[in-house]
Amino acid sequence: MKSKDFDFDIVIVGLGPTGGTLANLLAMNNLSVLILEREAGIYNLPRAVHFDDEVMRVFQTIGITKTIAKKLIINKGTKFLDENGRLILDWPRPKVITENGWYPSYRFHQPDLERSLRQKLKIFTKVVTLQNSEVIKTINHKNFSIVNYKDLNTGNIFSVKSKYIIGCDGANSFVRNEMKTEMKHMGFEQRWAVIDLILKTKKTNLPDRTIQYCNSIRPATYCRNVGKRRRWEIALKENESAEKFFEDKTFWSFLSQWVSPHEVDIERKTVYTFQSAIAKKWRKGRLFLVGDAAHLTPPFMGQGMCAGIRDASNLAWKINICCKIGHNEKLLDSYQSERSSNVRDYINTAMKMGELLNSIGGTKVSNTVYAQQDGTIKMNSIKPVLGKGLGDIKDKNRGKTFPSLKIDTNEYFDSLFSCNPILITNKKFNPSKLKIKAYNASKIPEIKNVLKDFDTSSLIIRPDRFVLGSTDKNDLKNFTESYLNEIYIS
Repeated sequence: MKSKDFDFDIVIVGLGPTGGTLANLLAMNNLSVLILEREAGIYNLPRAVHFDDEVMRVFQTIGITKTIAKKLIINKGTKFLDENGRLILDWPRPKVITENGWYPSYRFHQPDLERSLRQKLKIFTKVVTLQNSEVIKTINHKNFSIVNYKDLNTGNIFSVKSKYIIGCDGANSFVRNEMKTEMKHMGFEQRWAVIDLILKTKKTNLPDRTIQYCNSIRPATYCRNVGKRRRWEIALKENESAEKFFEDKTFWSFLSQWVSPHEVDIERKTVYTFQSAIAKKWRKGRLFLVGDAAHLTPPFMGQGMCAGIRDASNLAWKINICCKIGHNEKLLDSYQSERSSNVRDYINTAMKMGELLNSIGGTKVSNTVYAQQDGTIKMNSIKPVLGKGLGDIKDKNRGKTFPSLKIDTNEYFDSLFSCNPILITNKKFNPSKLKIKAYNASKIPEIKNVLKDFDTSSLIIRPDRFVLGSTDKNDLKNFTESYLNEIYIS
């Protein structure tokens, strides 16, 4: 079917950070996108509060880093303390630029990010955003999909035909329910009270980083958020009601060790059930799950939203190719196979952190934990590999992150491969004989250095900044075509 046979290339259900990021990535590829959002506007209270360098690089790709940078703070890391205030485990986030071109960890205010994402979407003429719109049915055909939705203002029902439907609709995903896929629970489920406060006075005695207070009875987390915002997450006891905990006597008796009522305004208080779960299927025909619709993690690593943004980055370029070149089952199936093992590693580590917080687990929360000579125990950030999917798993460079490079004062090399894979090489080549955009490393010194670091002569790089394949052979035509056949041929 041709594009004119469809109302839109893509329908996205949900316009949170993940849906907004995915919509921008698809719109950059000149695809037509309909976004259906149930709420009337941005939820103006804090929810997600952390993202990392990999996510910031995605935001750089979209082009919103300048607008959000002024509203971020650099996160210094996390410390785990025992009941006596002694340090158990230190997870520092050094203020150094990573291979992704940004600092390892940032704190943010979710409404600020959502406004930036939505403002960026306004520049794309092929993007339509409908708020107050509730999806009530999806129909999954072999060559197209249909979504029926209700206008919550009028009650009118509409039907839209698209090539794909992507559910970015959160933990209680309607799209996931339509796909009839179950969540596989991984063993962590606990109710926590979440309290967001805004300081009215300057509090110099509050920690300037995240603190995990390990306790078998009442574990808690403190987050230093942007501006005067501070967050406490406090575990509820097994049979304790939220109403009982939020009574002034109980509530303030716990917070009094940090703040008193006259020093703060309460911005939000609610209860979440922290869970660990992964959907068994992230794709069914023309329907996909992204973000919390596909997986849930305890928040102790600050990776919930990050995982959704990584999903979006992985799926966007594959959907783009399928919309323009043709539906490719293998390419689309690689979305879950590449992402699920990565997100599972984050969830498993977060669960172990939760066990440490609850004082039922040790400090060996990951294989990056190590003891120093002074006896303190530290942790480096984990970096789960890209799961099995595209490319040769035996290739030493396959799945590695290609570094962010500035090739002149105004341009990042990233901009040259944001939509389609490219080849960089030290070998001689005839551009007319290659079916891929290629760059000669001898003309770009920064690229020549990268090839040296990767110990190879040629690399194919994916739009999501991962290496697809590498070679030292001279036959670039066969090398590139073997990979491109995997991507472009059904």
